[in-house]
Amino acid sequence: MATYFQTTPRNYADVTITDQGINTEEFLQATEGLIKIFDLFGSVFSVVQNDMNGNVKKIRERFLQNPAANSTLQNLVNGEIAEKKKTATEGLLWLTRGLDFTLQSLERSEANPNEELSVSFTKGYENTLRQYHGMLVRPVFAMAMKACPYRDVFYTKLGADQSLVQQDLSAYLNGLRKVVTDIQTFYAANKLDK
Repeated sequence: MATYFQTTPRNYADVTITDQGINTEEFLQATEGLIKIFDLFGSVFSVVQNDMNGNVKKIRERFLQNPAANSTLQNLVNGEIAEKKKTATEGLLWLTRGLDFTLQSLERSEANPNEELSVSFTKGYENTLRQYHGMLVRPVFAMAMKACPYRDVFYTKLGADQSLVQQDLSAYLNGLRKVVTDIQTFYAANKLDK
């Protein structure tokens, strides 16, 4: 029986990262797989999914304008900066914040096997996205965090063999951590993270 992570188009652990940067197409494939994980949470996370999908769309549209020139996320952003554009650049910034939220929430869940997802995701939100959200958005996210499925229900949906789920989740999160850190470092170095 395959785990959820074996059914995604691409795992973050398999996204190519070179001196030129992170492969754009592979990143988008892995991210689309991550966004679908929120289907396991129910419709309450649709606000998160819609936001992330909107940012993926901005990046993909920029990528498709010139796949060779935009082959890495870093080249894509640098190309936009040179053209004094920022649609995909801002999309990637917000998408990375969403990925960091998901990463920190799942890492916390993995590190605290007796903690319900509502607690893990609330703490993940407080450490990542909350600082960027205004007073109108925060309650929407707070409600979504409270509506997280029970831990055992979610992990069962990830796969029948829980030892394999844990193994695949760890590898997945390690790959995601590397990608998120690379993007955050690039944005900070170029003063694009505000």
